[in-house]
Amino acid sequence: MLFAIQGKAQNMADAANRFLNTLEADKKAKAVYPFDSDERYNFHFFPKDDRKGLSINELTQAQKQAAVALMQTCISTKGLEKAHAITQLETVLKAQENRKANDHFRDTGKYYFSIFGVPGANTVWGWRLEGHHLSFTFSAEKGGLVSGTPGFMGANPAIVQTGLQAGKQVLKEEADAGFALLHSLSKAARQKALIDTTAPNEIITFVSRKAALDQPSGISYAQLTPAQQQKFLQLVAVYVHRYTKLFADTMLKEIADAGLDNLYFGWAGATEPQIGKAHYYRIQGPTIIIEYDNSQNGANHVHSVLRDLKRDFGGDLLLEHYKAAH
Repeated sequence: MLFAIQGKAQNMADAANRFLNTLEADKKAKAVYPFDSDERYNFHFFPKDDRKGLSINELTQAQKQAAVALMQTCISTKGLEKAHAITQLETVLKAQENRKANDHFRDTGKYYFSIFGVPGANTVWGWRLEGHHLSFTFSAEKGGLVSGTPGFMGANPAIVQTGLQAGKQVLKEEADAGFALLHSLSKAARQKALIDTTAPNEIITFVSRKAALDQPSGISYAQLTPAQQQKFLQLVAVYVHRYTKLFADTMLKEIADAGLDNLYFGWAGATEPQIGKAHYYRIQGPTIIIEYDNSQNGANHVHSVLRDLKRDFGGDLLLEHYKAAH
């Protein structure tokens, strides 16, 4: 129940150091990397047995509490609730796949914490939380959160069909807001938004170190009615508000400053929500890419991501600042 614990967020650097101070030397050695380590860019959301960092399974209760305090400095309450629900889907998959109790391929404790650099009020540093269907990379400088991306959340099953969690739809908000925007469009506007009749089998940016897509396609914010524009912004907010309010507000301001008219909404695949009908959407603008894909496992398996085109993994400028200080 790690992600279900609530409480008041602390300063991020203080929270990171309190977490580190709870760790024994061998655990700290597994958790800490230099900020300029290539491991910081090792972003992946598949189940893996060689993921780096310190897993939840290795933490004592006090260490888990300290890890939660760190998460609460960056991730909103709603984001934490979704993160916890994502980890619990591992139990659903374990049952569906008839795995034995001692088989840990599906494991709610295989989510890993890594600290990059030395947390401090005047240092360049960062941290990562990552496991199956959950990956957030945070970068900080001079006591402020610079970047929180890549920020990935997935859900398999997208809608649980059987068992104690039957009916559970962890990323329902992401699905509903996407369809709400699509269905608000006129026939002509929907044709502009439709970029393909077939959904891709995966988010297109995947795990690339540099998030990049072709020129924006679909329908632009400028081409929408005021009511449709409101739904567009509500969809963007679903992803941005996975983060704490201060950081989310800063990101939303940067999106607006870059020009809302420069945002595009594109849709591919089925246009009605139904298991078995693959669908995909994306939002693309000068500062962000948002992708949502539900196509795998009979179109009941969601991948969603937010990428910051200027400051993914902290951005090149932050790395230059770190190197200059060393």
